Amino acid sequence: MHLIITDAWMARSRAIHLSGAKLVLSAVAASFALMLVAAGLYHWVFLKGAREGWPIIGSLVRLVVKDEFEQRDRFMRENLDVLARKLGDMQAKMMQLEALGERVSGLAGVNPEEIKRPPGQGGALVSGRALSIEELQDTLRDLEGLTDQRTDLLTVIESRLFDLKVRSMLVPTQQPIQIGNLGSVFGWRIDPITGRSALHTGLDYQADVGAAILAAAGGVVVTQEYHPAYGNMIEVDHGNDLMTRYAHASKVLVKKGDLIRRGQKIAEVGTTGRSTGPHLHFEVLVQGVPQDPQKFLAAGKTVGTREFAKIGSHSAAGALSLAGPVDKRLPSQR
Repeated sequence: MHLIITDAWMARSRAIHLSGAKLVLSAVAASFALMLVAAGLYHWVFLKGAREGWPIIGSLVRLVVKDEFEQRDRFMRENLDVLARKLGDMQAKMMQLEALGERVSGLAGVNPEEIKRPPGQGGALVSGRALSIEELQDTLRDLEGLTDQRTDLLTVIESRLFDLKVRSMLVPTQQPIQIGNLGSVFGWRIDPITGRSALHTGLDYQADVGAAILAAAGGVVVTQEYHPAYGNMIEVDHGNDLMTRYAHASKVLVKKGDLIRRGQKIAEVGTTGRSTGPHLHFEVLVQGVPQDPQKFLAAGKTVGTREFAKIGSHSAAGALSLAGPVDKRLPSQR
């Protein structure tokens, strides 16, 4: 492409030769310059119109600003809805955790009010800034995971404590008579009927006819019958080869197969069977061998049911180690 430029004043002319590449570059440069001029002019006109409130420009500005605010409000509402749902889930989990903590505290013998007391916090403020929505969501997510872990842990602890409590309730540490005096103890004695040395396999509690006989521990009634020697008799199985026997009752309030609880009234004192007067004959048997009931009852007063949970969990061997072996020899042979 040839361009001829003529200068009339100087009576001269000049020819410019433009190749295809130069022509394209020139067109691009011209377009770019035109775009810059247009952008600058648009920016100047738009800002001036927005500041001075030109009718058309002002309407466009208000539409743009309104759309931006609507988008921002929509974004904030969506994030607030997400945070509200997470907050609701956290509140439900915290209520579950609080109820679980109260049950665990009760099983462990801890006052729940001591746990609810908020810990003291403080210190110098080094730096502070507002949390972003993303940081707040991350914090809630971490707190939710920690709450789930604590809930699982407390559930396991509650199960273990409940198991120990149940085991402790199945060991005979409850006094079977509330109002009465202890007469004959466990061991060798002079039999009150024959006058000869004989092994007394339990404890005799002197009480009035009709006095309440209480279960020394929870369990299942396996025997309820009239025995020639024991009279009206009840035998309660507590598991782990551990059993208690209540004899000479005047009235029986339970039957075979009944599930009874610790401290429940199961009979009334009497003098049935081989007896010289109203009293309760109370026995503790481990693997069918009579043991000294006083060792169980005394241990229940001194160390509490927490130690007896160990006895119940170690089967009959643990109870035998507590009570000791029965010496069935006559006094002259010992």
